[in-house]
Amino acid sequence: MSWILASPIIIPFVAAVLAFLFRRGTEGRWLSVIGAAGLLIASLFLMAEVWENGVVAAQMGGWAAPFGITLVADLLSAVMVVITGITGLAVAVYALADVDTRNEALGFHALFQVLLAGVCGAFLTGDIFNLYVWFEVMLIASFGLLILGGRREQLDGGVKYVTLNLVSTILFLSAVGLLYGMTGTLNMADLHGAVQEVRNPGLLVAVAIMFMVAFGVKAAVFPLFFWLPASYHTPAFSVSAIFAGLLTKVGVYALVRVFTLIFTTDVAYTHTILLWVAALTMITGVLGAAAMNDFRRILSFHIVSQIGYMILGLALFTPLAIVGAVFYIVHHIIVKANLFLVAGVARRIAGSTDLDAIGGLYKTAPLLGLLFLIPAFSLAGFPPLSGFWAKYVLVKASLDAGSYWVAAVALVVGLLTIYSMTKIWGAAFWKPHPAGHAPKLSQLPPAERMALLVPIASLAALTCVIGFYPEPFVVFAERSAEQLLDPAAYVAAVLGEAEGGATGAADMEGGE
Repeated sequence: MSWILASPIIIPFVAAVLAFLFRRGTEGRWLSVIGAAGLLIASLFLMAEVWENGVVAAQMGGWAAPFGITLVADLLSAVMVVITGITGLAVAVYALADVDTRNEALGFHALFQVLLAGVCGAFLTGDIFNLYVWFEVMLIASFGLLILGGRREQLDGGVKYVTLNLVSTILFLSAVGLLYGMTGTLNMADLHGAVQEVRNPGLLVAVAIMFMVAFGVKAAVFPLFFWLPASYHTPAFSVSAIFAGLLTKVGVYALVRVFTLIFTTDVAYTHTILLWVAALTMITGVLGAAAMNDFRRILSFHIVSQIGYMILGLALFTPLAIVGAVFYIVHHIIVKANLFLVAGVARRIAGSTDLDAIGGLYKTAPLLGLLFLIPAFSLAGFPPLSGFWAKYVLVKASLDAGSYWVAAVALVVGLLTIYSMTKIWGAAFWKPHPAGHAPKLSQLPPAERMALLVPIASLAALTCVIGFYPEPFVVFAERSAEQLLDPAAYVAAVLGEAEGGATGAADMEGGE
């Protein structure tokens, strides 16, 4: 069992070492593709195991929980690892044509694989301190990818990115220390019971708010999102795509995990704050997108806006709302990564991402136009694509919970998302190119064209599958929501027979 849990972490690390050793030749890029494919295969085996047998856990080094390092996978963490594998493989193939030999020699593929390992580690860890460790692995790798190439705008965006994330790290560590002082444990399954014994509920809520802010920075929620639109438009498109798909979702995952498993003692207070954060995140993100005139900047602000929908599901904290949040996360990772990949192809054949400087893509590259419309319409919530079902479930959950105002906000933000997507369509695809150019996909070498378009087409096809056949994905989201709202199986899988008997503030005091 330990190997099936550890392999999604080990495989990218091994691929990173090999890709670094062969970074000056063509072998490095293919090792990265093989590593991403291996991650996807391992993640599918893990998903099958969790689907068949329920929550699985393993104790690294033979140390029993909650004293050792625990890896654990329920349906949510398993599907997040699968989506990481899918996105990682798509971007690794895309990078064959997108990343130049100079950046490959500087270690792009090694950093990319380390990032995938960090993301998978964050999804699979069962210990809140080790969650911090994986966040740091991600931060180091993502900062390296962000500034790779050393252009001035990259360094500017990188400084903003790392500065705010370091503030988040300090707050995260402080919260971890306080939580350990109150409970005597950092194992998340053990914390589920230990927080019920805390004698100072006010301090516990304060610590919960600290975690909310720390993870809120990682997730780019209001008002902590300014690092994202300042940095995501600066690196290679492969980097933007993997960042857009995965980085903020690790923050969202952390919020979902701790506010369903640990901090549930004062839901009326903590989740009301999350509800307001969700609404303001949706509004500010979509307004920022409406004000931009650059392909990648618009998409970057829409990451912020769409994060609000995911937090909305957590904030409502009803079974249907959690179903919507899980469904939305899966849908959004695929769609948003794909839109950045499309932006990269548009930049390559049209010459810019500035909407005033490009045009004519639909007339001369209709295939690219179609491949843009699928994720764009899905993001905006057009039926029957995946985004429609995700928004429908969340709006219905809001209405069922009596939160009519937030349902209205979600619908209005959806309309403004349509405006942003049509703005890109009208400028980049519909109007003629201002310089009279005729950007065509055929101007790209065949091998390069294949490497760029196959990942885009594959992700677009997956979006269509989720949209046209949503039932199995909704069923999966329902089972995942059941596990999140009733974590008994999670706790039992991690602690086993020792459940409730290993740690906690009472045990510590008893030994003093």
